[in-house]
Amino acid sequence: MLLAGVLFSFMSLSIRFAVQEVHVLQTVFFRNIVNLLIMLPLFWHIGFGHLRTKRPVMHGLRGLSSVGSQFLWFTGISLIPMATATSLTFTAPLFATVGAALFLPETVRLRRWIAVFAGFIGTLIILRPGVEAVSAPALMMIGGAVFVATSTVLTKTLSRTEHPDTIVFYLAVVSTPVSLAPALLVWTWPPIETWFWLITVGVTATAAHQAMTRSFAAADASAVLPYDYSRLIFASILAYFAFAEIPDIWTWVGGGVIFLSSLYISRREAKAAKTEGPPTTKAATQDST
Repeated sequence: MLLAGVLFSFMSLSIRFAVQEVHVLQTVFFRNIVNLLIMLPLFWHIGFGHLRTKRPVMHGLRGLSSVGSQFLWFTGISLIPMATATSLTFTAPLFATVGAALFLPETVRLRRWIAVFAGFIGTLIILRPGVEAVSAPALMMIGGAVFVATSTVLTKTLSRTEHPDTIVFYLAVVSTPVSLAPALLVWTWPPIETWFWLITVGVTATAAHQAMTRSFAAADASAVLPYDYSRLIFASILAYFAFAEIPDIWTWVGGGVIFLSSLYISRREAKAAKTEGPPTTKAATQDST
């Protein structure tokens, strides 16, 4: 999980440099095409035979929500301090809990609702509406979290009938052409030096998701999730040296509140999974940026 935190932070740094020369839509496409190229050997090794699905529409919706989250998060990361953007990504589990209560047969009890409410209070601490103007990029980060939550709900639904490899496969296959179509509308040939950053975005994103998935496979989510907060630390360090950004105290306080509420929700979900049945697939971890 610590390695995933480092890689996600370098991904954010690479996005910042890439969008200086090419449109964010192109950056999103390169993130997906590089991921697909890296994953193809794995899919070939697994075998394409058992990747058949009877739920192509739901896979398509999951791919659309994934690309939507990438566009919003990549744009937000490029326009606001990296630490602030990272803190706002922690809201995704909060929206996922709301989505699960509304659209899935999941019982969300009072203590989890209190944790969700506390997490949104943490969001307000970061944004401080009324004290400072809430920026459009910050709202885009929150919008991206909503799309990630949508992907999580779709993943939980798909995991009832689909193999985890099938879910990951169709995410990669759908996201690439979906992200290519809008990228062609703004396409410019990247300068030579920008190719490095575009490829790095895809490599670090794929490697970070793999590291995160393996951390969940090695231990309970409640045991490894506290280390996910390291993303805020690593992003702050990189942003300081690359862009001289220093996060204010409200980013740390609000980010901490959001993260602690998300951690509590994760612990409650883990306990519920042990008493109610087998845990859902970890393929949802592929829904992050």
